[in-house]
Amino acid sequence: MARTKIGFILSSNTRMPIPSTRVSVINMFPYLRAANYEPHVVYEPRAAGEEPDISGVAERMFAQGMEIAYFQKVHGFSALSEARKLAGFGIKTIFGVCDLIDNDMADVTSATIVVTDYLKSLYDRRLQPKIFVVHDGVENPWMLKTSYGSSRGSSRHPLRAVLVTSSELDEIPIIKNPPSFLDVTIIGRYPSGASLFQRAKRTYRKVASTPTWNKKCSLVGSVVFRRFKAVNWDINSVYRLMSEADIGIIPVDMAHDPLPNCDVSYWQVKSENRLTMKMAMGLPVIASPVQSYLEVVVQGRNGYLASGLDEWLRCLEELRDPVRRKSMGEHARSTVIHRFSQQAQAKKLIEVLESVRQADVRDHEALLPDGCLAHGMAHQLACEFAGRAGRK
Repeated sequence: MARTKIGFILSSNTRMPIPSTRVSVINMFPYLRAANYEPHVVYEPRAAGEEPDISGVAERMFAQGMEIAYFQKVHGFSALSEARKLAGFGIKTIFGVCDLIDNDMADVTSATIVVTDYLKSLYDRRLQPKIFVVHDGVENPWMLKTSYGSSRGSSRHPLRAVLVTSSELDEIPIIKNPPSFLDVTIIGRYPSGASLFQRAKRTYRKVASTPTWNKKCSLVGSVVFRRFKAVNWDINSVYRLMSEADIGIIPVDMAHDPLPNCDVSYWQVKSENRLTMKMAMGLPVIASPVQSYLEVVVQGRNGYLASGLDEWLRCLEELRDPVRRKSMGEHARSTVIHRFSQQAQAKKLIEVLESVRQADVRDHEALLPDGCLAHGMAHQLACEFAGRAGRK
């Protein structure tokens, strides 16, 4: 049986992929191959970017015999143009997106894949029938905590909390100054091995770009008197540090920061990935009430959702109890390990691909007598397609 060739147009390079490229594309390749798909990376940028010039991709994919094109977060004028060309060549197109509302791309492509039900709901109503939800699959499901300790934490022997982010935070959102029984490690986009001079230079640039004197002073104070340990994100160290931690935290600055042409803030459309990653490790987690988290957390059983500082401090105090940490961590893992597994999400992705392919068959059937793909006419269509490829 011939394998279906699917070409991926990526927003980051496979040698140094951003998390969304790694989770939604690269991790799915083994499952696609097992389902008789043949994945190809037909475009990857030198540096990550969502609106590259991808001129010529459609012609190249047609010449290579691709049947499906997948735009991974890639959008903008060039992407719209190439998507239309691909449709003209008879190649089905899919727009995969994790934190953006782009009705234009959803309109011109055969299907759109989003990471949460909430993000789907924000797209135009008329596009809803061809928008599908495929969550981020949990990576390294075999990694889990084996001990929850017996300590309640103190100023001399504090509990360890871990916060994983794609940003370079200067302070801990909401919490600011953690209580004396807690040490916080933030794993984020921090410069690895930077000298004191380089760190001072980066701080100066940040301060210079900060608009008001109050905020400038606050920034300097948060950098000079940093209340947490900063670690540069690394695929290996992130799991090691999570396994060593006692508590996972995801405090989010929920200030109104709307997306372009939208009244919804960037943080509202984020996936569950940071939450489910920690929960799958067996970590008891406290998180801000991001929309996608509401569908996962059962308050007080498999995690906590906390808004203001008082709620955060109350939840942190409850997790000083080692029995509570163990019970919540175990419930957290059992909640997400199957529901958000890579296998479960790959199954959903393949169902979307099959739906797109079946729509292609139905389109051809509609053009043929009695809705039947007679062998001779199917052969003629195949020859015409091959002839077009040869002329290119």
